[in-house]
Amino acid sequence: MAISTPVTPTTTTPAAERPDVIVVDHVRKRFTVRKDNTIRERIVTLGRAGRKHRQDFWALDDVSVTIQAGTTVGLIGQNGSGKSTLLKAIGGIIQPTSGTVSRRGRLAALLELGAGFHPDLSGRENVYLNAALLGLSRKETESRFDDILAFSGIGDFIDTQVKFYSSGMYVRLAFAVAVHTDPDVLLVDEVLAVGDEAFQRKCLDRIRTFQEQGKTIIIVTHSLSQVQEMCDRVVLLNKGTVLHDGEAVEAVSKFRDVLEERRSGELSADVQVGRGTVLGATVHAEGKERREDVLPGDDLVVDMEFEHLDGVSDWEAAVQINNTAGQVVYGTTTGIMGVHLTPLHGRRKLRLRITDAKFGTGKYFINVSMMDSAGRHLHDLPECDSFEVPSFGDAVGTVYAKPSLEELD
Repeated sequence: MAISTPVTPTTTTPAAERPDVIVVDHVRKRFTVRKDNTIRERIVTLGRAGRKHRQDFWALDDVSVTIQAGTTVGLIGQNGSGKSTLLKAIGGIIQPTSGTVSRRGRLAALLELGAGFHPDLSGRENVYLNAALLGLSRKETESRFDDILAFSGIGDFIDTQVKFYSSGMYVRLAFAVAVHTDPDVLLVDEVLAVGDEAFQRKCLDRIRTFQEQGKTIIIVTHSLSQVQEMCDRVVLLNKGTVLHDGEAVEAVSKFRDVLEERRSGELSADVQVGRGTVLGATVHAEGKERREDVLPGDDLVVDMEFEHLDGVSDWEAAVQINNTAGQVVYGTTTGIMGVHLTPLHGRRKLRLRITDAKFGTGKYFINVSMMDSAGRHLHDLPECDSFEVPSFGDAVGTVYAKPSLEELD
């Protein structure tokens, strides 16, 4: 049951002292997948025999999550993990098969492209319709209409039927309406990925403003860097269950493990590509021990070991370096370097030297891959080692260069 009392804690209030605005208690959600797709097939399978042509799919299986006011929570997981189903359950769009969802405060949801829009109505008419669905009176919508139109940036198209809108225009108008309802809780699905880069920046700026105002935000996204940058907490779902609920960095690391397990399982079915393996890799600054800080100007050394049981005549080794946000800050392959590796049968050790490295302050992860001549990945070893660059106090970023300043006349 939703309670209309606004909840606006300050951002300095510890999370443990903030009131709960969303409580998901042992929620399960079942969908029935039918295997008889035509009317004729369904008539034939009527009665007891029809049960063989139906299969229950549990999109959520005993999920419990409590979200405090003023926090930003990310929901991540591979496709089919239950992220969007959970968000719809929180938003009251779908009802759980069992368990309960309790909500407090005004809630605005961006769950699907154009949800709540009528295709035969104009953008202007849909603004009033959508705002009404989100709890605004006509007078309140009129007072905010100019701001909504300006934020959406669709201009004269506001009086065009929305069925003629592009997907980007749909998203911009829907997001503009949602953020101008002054919600206590904002639910955002992957729909923002449809907008252009400039609009995405505008949306993220508005979300940061909501964070400063103590709003509660729940985001479903595949952008792991965005999750680590914006979220206080991350819930990782896998096959309808909560695999992790806590720090963003740890959640992203576990998610990458899940993705690698799935990819390895898919590759194992392919006999030809399943026999190449990256056995291990380590990284250190030349002349230093492992785990010593890497400084700008050091030569970075990556030692790798590969194996192929059947032998491969044309192959490549690849190294990628990511920061903690999952962004690629450096990458190379033997192909890019113009190095042709001799055929591999059994084991082989290689050393990559990156001279005069100038990484900025932070922690970095080494990822090593073995690929065939067509660029297909035979095997990946993600985050097999890491190194750290200390803080220098005068610059930030993934590249470090000594700054200086002079005053010009």
